[in-house]
Amino acid sequence: MLWLAVALGWALAPTVAWAAPTGGPVGSDTTAFERALAHGTVAALAASYAVGVATSLTPCVYPMIAITVSVFGAREAKSRMQGTFLSLAFVVGIVCLFVPLGVASALMGRGFGSALGDTRVVAMIAIVFLTLSASLFGAFEMALPAGIQNRLAAVGGGGLGGAFLLGLVCGLVAAPCVGPFLFSLLGWIATTRNVLLGSAAMTFYGLGLGTLFFAVGAFAVNLPKAGAWMMGIKWAGGVALAYLALAYVRDALPSGALRSLHLGSGLAGALAFVALGIGLALGAVHVAAERRRSPIARWSKPAKLASIVPAVLGLLVATTWWQARAQEDSGFAWETSEPRAVDLASSQHRPLLIDFGAAWCAACRELERETFPDPRVRDVAGRFVALHVDATDEDDPEVNRLRRKYGATEGLPVVVLLASDGREAARFTEFVPPDRFATALEAVR
Repeated sequence: MLWLAVALGWALAPTVAWAAPTGGPVGSDTTAFERALAHGTVAALAASYAVGVATSLTPCVYPMIAITVSVFGAREAKSRMQGTFLSLAFVVGIVCLFVPLGVASALMGRGFGSALGDTRVVAMIAIVFLTLSASLFGAFEMALPAGIQNRLAAVGGGGLGGAFLLGLVCGLVAAPCVGPFLFSLLGWIATTRNVLLGSAAMTFYGLGLGTLFFAVGAFAVNLPKAGAWMMGIKWAGGVALAYLALAYVRDALPSGALRSLHLGSGLAGALAFVALGIGLALGAVHVAAERRRSPIARWSKPAKLASIVPAVLGLLVATTWWQARAQEDSGFAWETSEPRAVDLASSQHRPLLIDFGAAWCAACRELERETFPDPRVRDVAGRFVALHVDATDEDDPEVNRLRRKYGATEGLPVVVLLASDGREAARFTEFVPPDRFATALEAVR
């Protein structure tokens, strides 16, 4: 508990240190902690924990829980308190393995965003994620050599120190199943470029992975036997990783290319949900066929193979359709020419909104999906001339000129609000919730 208190104190310290408002235009004057909350930190951490729990239910981890608990001595503990502390030490070891990975991923992610504008980088990421997806679908097994696995499994021994060391190497022993889930989470952390959020997400991932170990070691819980449901966990993980691979490619495409496919139409949405439903149904058949003495056992592999394409493509098109619909509902009539937007604002004595975004920018997509289409924002959007600057290609000289002109050179997103007299009235450099954005728009004249 002391360790958790220290961690929480470290996480909240920036809030106290940076709480004083800064001068200048209104906009991005929130604290680092509040900015993280604006991105939905609670949901992100809950998802990280859920991914950790899901990892513990995979065939590489679940069967070894009872054995591992016995190795670090919780089963033979002389008291419930001793078993609890041994189990806690083991979980802390797991967390200490993963937190540095989250920090490193967030730090490397500071250059990751612009790299996603390079098609070669996007292709490499997509290939890695598709490879990890294929491993979960059973195309091949990722495993450490047996000799190394046996040595890692014997690390530690009895006592708190032994339990901690065993937890520290637990993720390595279970690498075949931990790897795909872990890489997907680290990829997301890299896009946030937030060290605090990255370390917190990996903390919750480690806690999720260690939850069943702690329950068995501290409270002598008897886990249900492994079964077909494990195949469901692997199937869902494979679909999610394949979707992420294609989503990286989708987000790297020019917005015009997506519009030409008409993925925001009602027909596209209906077909996507039908395909997704077929994929889920076939996935359910695959899991049911894996049950012991199942009369449809021979259909397990065919159903799994037939489910992959409709499930993955259905999910991809459904989410793309949802995003396209949200963008169409935006109250802004976006201009793409800066001279035209400036002339309109000047001649009509209207305020000007300039949105700098990129396909690889997660916070930019959140603005497009959650903030711009919100009814509170749409009510006041008509007063503004709105200019969108697509900064995906950082080598574009016109984009660089505009970024220098409007001081948008230190990352994305950047949303600048100029009053009708040309004076800067507000600036946002991160995702901002709809209510706060609408309030800022109303104040600009």
